[in-house]
Amino acid sequence: MVADKVFGMARIAVIGAGTGAMAAAARLAVAGHRVTVYERTRTYGGAVRRFERDGFSFDTGPGLLPLPAVWRDLFVKTGKEPLEACVETVQVDPSSRHVFADGTEVALPNASRAGVVAALEESLGSGAGQRWGDFLVRAREAWDRTRRPLLEEPLWADWRVLAEREPYPALPRRKLLRTRRAGTLAEVGVRELGDARLTALLESHALAHGLDPRTAPASAAVLPYMEHAFGLWYVRGGLRELARAVYERCLARRVEFRFGAEVTAVHEKDGRAAGVELADGTVGEAEFVVAGVAPGALDRLSGSTAVRAAGDVPGRAGAASRLTVLLALRGGRPAGTAHRTVVHARDREAELDALFGAVPDLAPRPTVTVLRPDDPGLVPDAGHEAVVLSAVVPAGFGAVAADRLAGRLVSVAERAIPGLRDRLLWHEVRTPADIARETGAEGGAVPAPSLAAAEGRLLHPANGTRLAGLFTVGGWSHPGGGLAHAGMSGALVAGLIVEGPEFRGSQ
Repeated sequence: MVADKVFGMARIAVIGAGTGAMAAAARLAVAGHRVTVYERTRTYGGAVRRFERDGFSFDTGPGLLPLPAVWRDLFVKTGKEPLEACVETVQVDPSSRHVFADGTEVALPNASRAGVVAALEESLGSGAGQRWGDFLVRAREAWDRTRRPLLEEPLWADWRVLAEREPYPALPRRKLLRTRRAGTLAEVGVRELGDARLTALLESHALAHGLDPRTAPASAAVLPYMEHAFGLWYVRGGLRELARAVYERCLARRVEFRFGAEVTAVHEKDGRAAGVELADGTVGEAEFVVAGVAPGALDRLSGSTAVRAAGDVPGRAGAASRLTVLLALRGGRPAGTAHRTVVHARDREAELDALFGAVPDLAPRPTVTVLRPDDPGLVPDAGHEAVVLSAVVPAGFGAVAADRLAGRLVSVAERAIPGLRDRLLWHEVRTPADIARETGAEGGAVPAPSLAAAEGRLLHPANGTRLAGLFTVGGWSHPGGGLAHAGMSGALVAGLIVEGPEFRGSQ
């Protein structure tokens, strides 16, 4: 990684207006630099978009906010108005309701280990809550070991240390003196949870990020831990409101946005990035370039320059995508309805084979996440409800297959919403092609957060590159995908540019 400390004001070109890129832009502008954001589409936000029709409004990207402290930090560091003065955040409680294959249901309180343990004991039987609670203690150990290097610090030059060491603790084997370490998340479920429903609960956190629990490392245990330890939040008006607030903070800090401006190349001069070349032939000169683009796009922009060379993090291959079905329903949202319900697949193995097998196919009855926000701003009146269904699909999933699968999502969702079809006014299907169009990611792939172990397969490349003055930001670079991680990538890139290679992350 090559980086320079900035002395005085510098011109900085940011490619893309995703949330991570805008987070970097706001921080760099506050540090006194002249920042221009070039976005090929007509709006900001990347995957954080909104669909509106007939008085209904839906998030088409993320629907819930983990680790809001990341965004609170951005607003504190970039202006006098805190995050809560710009958007209304609401803690979701329960954090989720789960409908398991056997029909058992459980609602899990938000950010309460004791409450979760009690709910699982009551719904799944004696011992279930205790086993899950014990698992969370071990997951916390993995979190404590990886939090700084995988979220708060630039990627270590010796990243192989993270790739080779499994941070999830080994457990003593019964009646034996030696210990045994789980290699995958699925092994954690089988060895430690002892209940198919608890295993489904565990594995659903990996699946939600497009990860196969049978191959995802045991360190993926940090995913449910983060949710249980720090809670889940909703932004009133939808997560698009968060993107709007970050965009407006950038404008307040005098960041310039150029929409409909497609960058075709990173301009180089004297062996370093010197600006960007646009589709219309113009060049935007800059001392630093920050690219918030997918890996394939970065390769095209850098031309013959090997910005990712041998020895760099391999990066995640075969990323999954997401199919989303937006439902406009007649009849208001019933009181006490959970914001999020996860309806688990009846045949978990068949679902995983369909998604991650040699020839990806339609899952027969996929795991479906049902979002039902308690937000009057999303509907024309109290007599209607806006619901979002989503399921993981292979990247590049075709429109015809997606339309067929959309019907299956609605059928599965009926287990969570009785009488759903009778209430349906209309629906809209959002496919991987829509994600690809909005983000530029090939096949509409959605990046997962970085995870330790697994030989580095689930690490993302460092924010610095082998071309001096060129940095990367957003879900396809360290620390990976998700709103919280994207926000941290913006902080890391700003730190590396302002403070130089000695920057070691937030304290």
